[in-house]
Amino acid sequence: MVKENRVVLHVKSIGENVALVRMVASGFLIPYDLTMEELDEIKIALSEAATNCIIHGYAEQPDKEFTVLLEVQDQTLTIQVSDTGVGISDIAQAMLPAFSTRAEHMGLGFVFMQTFMDGVEVISSPGEGTTVTMYKQLPLVEPLAEGDDWEVEEIG
Repeated sequence: MVKENRVVLHVKSIGENVALVRMVASGFLIPYDLTMEELDEIKIALSEAATNCIIHGYAEQPDKEFTVLLEVQDQTLTIQVSDTGVGISDIAQAMLPAFSTRAEHMGLGFVFMQTFMDGVEVISSPGEGTTVTMYKQLPLVEPLAEGDDWEVEEIG
């Protein structure tokens, strides 16, 4: 049985915070015995969703916030990234490879999310914002016994 957990972050809409949410996700996922490749793929999908909030949802307005939910329940990781920005008028078009509303962008964010996660759902309303929910089945790991804790070795 996989240990259940949940974290919600309210993040200021600045580029530097994409690295922050990636680091939080890495720490959150430590107990779930993922390979480095699996962890990297999850962090890429999360980065793309967070970056979309900043660049597209809020047009790089640093006074806005987006929300990140990380949850593990029933051996499934759910990552939900939400903004209250401009929204997406045509979700199917936005999810097409190479589509972007900005010429300088490659339009691969949703492609990466769909490639690296087991499921991706997008809900959006123009003028109200966007919620991207991604799912990933986690490997079955033995939870720590009651009273056990992670050991931290001091280096140096």
